[in-house]
Amino acid sequence: MSVQPPRDDADLTRYAAGLGIPGFADVHVHFMPQNVLDKVWDFFDHVADEGFEPWGIKYRTSEEERIETLRELGVVAYSALNYAHRPGMAAWLNDYSAAFARDHVGTVVHSGTFYPEPSAGADTTAALAAGAQIFKVHVQVGGFAPDDPLLDSSWSQLEEAGVPAVMHCGSGPHSGEFTGPERVGNLLRKHPDLRLIIAHAGMPEYREFTALARAYPEVYLDTTMVGTDYMQRLFPIPEDVLLSWENMPDKIVLGTDFPNIPYEYSHQIRAVERFGFGDDWLRAVLWENGAKLMGIDA
Repeated sequence: MSVQPPRDDADLTRYAAGLGIPGFADVHVHFMPQNVLDKVWDFFDHVADEGFEPWGIKYRTSEEERIETLRELGVVAYSALNYAHRPGMAAWLNDYSAAFARDHVGTVVHSGTFYPEPSAGADTTAALAAGAQIFKVHVQVGGFAPDDPLLDSSWSQLEEAGVPAVMHCGSGPHSGEFTGPERVGNLLRKHPDLRLIIAHAGMPEYREFTALARAYPEVYLDTTMVGTDYMQRLFPIPEDVLLSWENMPDKIVLGTDFPNIPYEYSHQIRAVERFGFGDDWLRAVLWENGAKLMGIDA
């Protein structure tokens, strides 16, 4: 018998226990230096100016309050993603992420980032040596191509180490010069064993990024904002894509974008549950895949 979906945030731990999982493993969570986070929040505060629906951030609280919120939600393993969007940022963001992970051992997965600049390879080497287990790059915000030659060393190091990178490379909610599947395809042809997590399942190019996930053994799609009421109005998932996802439970992984979301965390879980693919599929997506990718014993 299927487990009843969570009614609200307070019901999430009951839901996880009913599925027989220890909690949720979320590969797409952000903890940033406050000055950086303030700029992210300012962006979301003004999306209505660009014609989007208002985006009131649900979890706009202090860093320690957000950590406690995740604990109460039953999120027992999560990334703390930062992303460099200009030269000179990666090293100090990685220092912050390393300290944050040290201060929260047992739940926070040490995260790193890099940017296409001459120091990219060295920045990646240093982050890996410090213990980074997952990376984040943002093609649209950073305004760079994922197959930029300056990133060759970084991608090679991650490929060899088997460390995943969450990449925002789809053209939603904003397109950029280098967004879309073509450049990612170029990257994967050069690094076919790269462990790559496509943020937001590549929305709105769901179909093309799903094809890449099917073609490459270490390409995954994260659920961040996917299937939520807000995004279904903007970028609905095609039915043929949903049919593909049902048959690839090992390639879909939970992501949420906490805390930068305008709805309860439980709404993202309900959005995934509404796909109707059954409890085994949900166990894989909500816990097993994320735990594996982040190096957590599942």
